[in-house]
Amino acid sequence: MSNEDLILEEHLQQQQPNGDSFEKVKQRLMDRSKKVAQTKELLANQTREILSKQAVKVAKQAEEHESFINKVTHLLGVLAFGGFCFVLGARPQDIPYVYCLFYFIFVPLRWIYYRFKKWHYYLLDFCYYANTIFLIDLLLYPKNEKLFMVCFAFAEGPLAWALIVWRCSLVFNSLDKLVSVLIHLLPGLVFFTIRWWNPTTFADMHPEGSARRFSWPYVEEKSYLFTWLFVVPLAAYSLWQLAYFLIVNVLRRQRLLRDPEVMTSYRELSRKAQKTNNIWWRLSGLLGDQNRLLMFILLQGVFTIATMALAYPIFLSYKLHVIFQILKVSAAVWNGGSFLLDVMPRQVILKEKKKSQIQPVLENCQEQQQSTSATENKVETNNNSETDQ
Repeated sequence: MSNEDLILEEHLQQQQPNGDSFEKVKQRLMDRSKKVAQTKELLANQTREILSKQAVKVAKQAEEHESFINKVTHLLGVLAFGGFCFVLGARPQDIPYVYCLFYFIFVPLRWIYYRFKKWHYYLLDFCYYANTIFLIDLLLYPKNEKLFMVCFAFAEGPLAWALIVWRCSLVFNSLDKLVSVLIHLLPGLVFFTIRWWNPTTFADMHPEGSARRFSWPYVEEKSYLFTWLFVVPLAAYSLWQLAYFLIVNVLRRQRLLRDPEVMTSYRELSRKAQKTNNIWWRLSGLLGDQNRLLMFILLQGVFTIATMALAYPIFLSYKLHVIFQILKVSAAVWNGGSFLLDVMPRQVILKEKKKSQIQPVLENCQEQQQSTSATENKVETNNNSETDQ
């Protein structure tokens, strides 16, 4: 017998003058502990039932008001987009401030929403890295020509072409899709206005006694332009790619393996590519399934190099830059129309099918809960009657 049992026995002998044995008292304590455990389990089950009922109520309320919420989102989205177009024409020098306001409001909200959905690793993607650099340029170094060219290469290179290649859709009744489009579209419009339409930069490019220039920054040496519009942005991209690989595939690897629901860009792209068996899935498998991650990194690098090279002639030509802005907006609007007319009707049909399949299950669960609660009420009534007798 252990020291604890001896101490307990002596204590019980002192506290039990009626001669109860130690074993009986110990059995009573064990029974009490079992009752406590059963009570805890019962409370836990009741708590889960309450939470599940509440979740069902919230889901039903969301479905009931889904149409109204979509209408409000569509209204606000259209008004905001119209207001942005007005500012773009009336005061183009204020467009950078509009962009900064958008970023500081919606990116934190997106992080909260993505954290709940286990999508928060998306915010480590290159587009958010580039947008952070844009904020630094616009707020801290607005007249730094070198940093401006680096930002221009990002905005009119990988971000702009990702809008087209990844089929971002301008859907006003979806806040998530609207933010995704603006994250890729707004930076290019911001740097377009700064380069060609901003009166402040015009004043900097019109010193007294010099020839009139029509853009900012004005670059005469092609080697200087190549360095800051291609070489330095590519080095900054490589730095991001290294940091992303270390964070997602080294430091957080075990966390991602434990929870397959946590999404990253690689997981999302590989799942979609495998499901459709498209060209990206076939290209990523050229070195075998074990090297698909490496192939995705290489393909993204090739995409980045090609799109940064295309930003070079856009930087030099006002007409080409205007055409490119029209192309980006047209692609987003076209993809939005395709989503509304082709994808959304299928989603509604699938949602109705799921609802029709789930409805009988929910009704059975409600009936079982009602019968269970009725049985419990009868048992409690019988116990109370026996106690009264």
